[in-house]
Amino acid sequence: QVQLVESGGGLVQAGGSLRLSCAASGRTFSSYSTGWFRQAPGKEREFVAAIRWSGGSTYYADSVKGRFTISRDNAKNTVYLQMNSLRPDDTAVYYCAADPSLSRVVGGTSDYWGQGTQVTVSS
Repeated sequence: QVQLVESGGGLVQAGGSLRLSCAASGRTFSSYSTGWFRQAPGKEREFVAAIRWSGGSTYYADSVKGRFTISRDNAKNTVYLQMNSLRPDDTAVYYCAADPSLSRVVGGTSDYWGQGTQVTVSS
């Protein structure tokens, strides 16, 4: 079992930065690939970024490529999402996801999800 708790959300002006964290419980977390998704009001949940369990490969949605960076620290059981050059359309609830399968993470069918953290970008 893996439990995920996101933090770091908040209100920021356009052009600003935030760093989200996803703290995981479970001794096997280092073998789980992880990802970030977001859901804006009235919209479907969408993929943002993912990172392989080893940290060796990362994947991004086109809308965030070059602005967001996903990373992980397996010693701390934590995954991060550094978000720079934020725009109002980045406003959403951001969710952390984890699964032994990277393809399930990217596909949005992970076994484990956090409760989400709100990110609001003002113009």
